[in-house]
Amino acid sequence: MKVELVTNLKRQATKILADLHDSKEPVLITEHGRPSAYLIDVADYEFMQRRMQILEGVAKGERAILAGRTVSNGEAREKMQKWLD
Repeated sequence: MKVELVTNLKRQATKILADLHDSKEPVLITEHGRPSAYLIDVADYEFMQRRMQILEGVAKGERAILAGRTVSNGEAREKMQKWLD
């Protein structure tokens, strides 16, 4: 992973962004020697957001199963029939 100082980002934003788009490699921005932010490609960010939504849905389903909030296949089909037609 590439690491850049925040001052370099201020001075060379166009070059750093061009390198990011070419390499698709995230850039760690540091401030006073400490990690401050990650700079990532838009497509990669959107992909991660979609993946996070899927994982959150799976976790929600697992919590429902553990809590006993489940329905049979037939009940689920009845509830979803309006979307299946």
